[in-house]
Amino acid sequence: MTPAQAAEQEAAQGTAPQPRSVRVVLLALMIAMLLAMLDNMIIGTAMPTIVGELGGLEHLSWVVTSYTLATAASTPIWGKLGDLYGRKGIFLTSIVVFLVGSVLSGMAQDMGQLIGFRAIQGLGAGGLMVGVMAIIGDLIPPRERGKYQGMMAGVMALAMIGGPLVGGTITDHLGWRWSFYINLPLGAIALAMVTAVLHLPKKERSTARVDYLGAGLLTVGITAIVLVTTWGGTEYAWSSTIIMELIAVGVAALAGFLFVESRAVEPIMPLHIFRNRNFTLMSVIGFLTGFVMFGAVLFLPLFQQSVQGASATNSGLLLLPMLMSMMVVSLVAGRMTTNNGKYKIFPILGGGLMVAGLLLLAQMDTETTRLTSGIYMAVLGAGMGFLMQITMLVAQNSVEMKDMGVASSSTTLFRTLGSSFGVSIMGALFTSRVQDAMAERGGAGVTQQSATLDAASLAKLPEQVREAYQFAVASGTHAAFLLGGAIAVIGFVAAFFVKEVPLRGAGPQPAAEGADATEPEMVKGSA
Repeated sequence: MTPAQAAEQEAAQGTAPQPRSVRVVLLALMIAMLLAMLDNMIIGTAMPTIVGELGGLEHLSWVVTSYTLATAASTPIWGKLGDLYGRKGIFLTSIVVFLVGSVLSGMAQDMGQLIGFRAIQGLGAGGLMVGVMAIIGDLIPPRERGKYQGMMAGVMALAMIGGPLVGGTITDHLGWRWSFYINLPLGAIALAMVTAVLHLPKKERSTARVDYLGAGLLTVGITAIVLVTTWGGTEYAWSSTIIMELIAVGVAALAGFLFVESRAVEPIMPLHIFRNRNFTLMSVIGFLTGFVMFGAVLFLPLFQQSVQGASATNSGLLLLPMLMSMMVVSLVAGRMTTNNGKYKIFPILGGGLMVAGLLLLAQMDTETTRLTSGIYMAVLGAGMGFLMQITMLVAQNSVEMKDMGVASSSTTLFRTLGSSFGVSIMGALFTSRVQDAMAERGGAGVTQQSATLDAASLAKLPEQVREAYQFAVASGTHAAFLLGGAIAVIGFVAAFFVKEVPLRGAGPQPAAEGADATEPEMVKGSA
């Protein structure tokens, strides 16, 4: 019996719940995803106020880095624990860890405490993201899954748009500590709904030992990679001793990890899943999508504020054309996948539009209007919309049900690492180009600002220096998006090698043609 047939037989043994139950579960999952995505966006807006009260400006970057590190390092571990011991209990645990970290962060009395408590939050966030995707993978047949994962892409876009606005409002009216406390009512609702309504297939508790050595090596390797991409070219020169040491540690740890995983009874990341061509291709495309997306999120508001004179107050709204396009296209792609069971065309379309959007954005200069840049952003957003959730859908469809957690966590991890590399490499190129352009135009004094002047600061500069700075930022943006376009070409080419494998639950039987008209099945039992 094939894995697909086994999964269908397992699902057939359950009973379909009321449609309302499905919607309640999905609402709870969307709230949990919103918690993980919204947090960094809200905190970014509150950071100036936090630093003003707690001090420790020199450690400011660690408030974000500690969260990112903990999220990336814990993601594959949460996925494997869910596979071994049951998805529901592990997911509820991750919500509790996230909420504990939120409470402690809100109570922090100095920057050191805040950094440590943010790491606890990050640990929980890793479980939230992979848990949501793995639970959807467990509950909903792949044929139906596209439209629901499209909703998750909508939640991501909502967090990116609303996060800065919510963060600014909370900080101004309630104080920065409520930027963390706001997670509590949302988390409590998610906990209650998941506990009461989520029912998963009965899972025999595994007696296998957790692969602690593999988990440790992977954590060290991921930590070293993220620190290299975070510190390289900013805190330390790329050729500095500490960066070289981190690279050596990362390479050694990951080589050791591969060796251990090839021999472990229950590996944290089973290497056999990478023998599947589609899974490997989705990992690559997911990495490249993360690389491009978070680079764009970083540089587009900077260009609009510095060159086009936009206000930083509503920074989330500056990305609205890209994020709305991404959300709409993701929902449409998910719905079409549900209707006809076909998906290969979407990575190809997504890759092509992503390359086109980046090359268009690379053409922006000091004369580019907001309407023009908005159209370019919409093209890029459409490309990412075709890719965001399709990569997860195809990756999950490429593995057996027992590996659903590690497939979800691996795909999430590669996207996270891609974003880390994208921000670092595109950022290094951007900064270098800005400094060179400023030096060429006689504005070297502004170079030390590291290309972070806002509209108000620019207005105070002499006209010649301001024009030189705006030209430099446009040049830096041009270089960064050209690099992004070149990287995106790899994903576009990779998409042509994706094999159209029928989605489980989407066989040729006539009933499948009307699958969109019915609610997905959930197998009742205890987690």
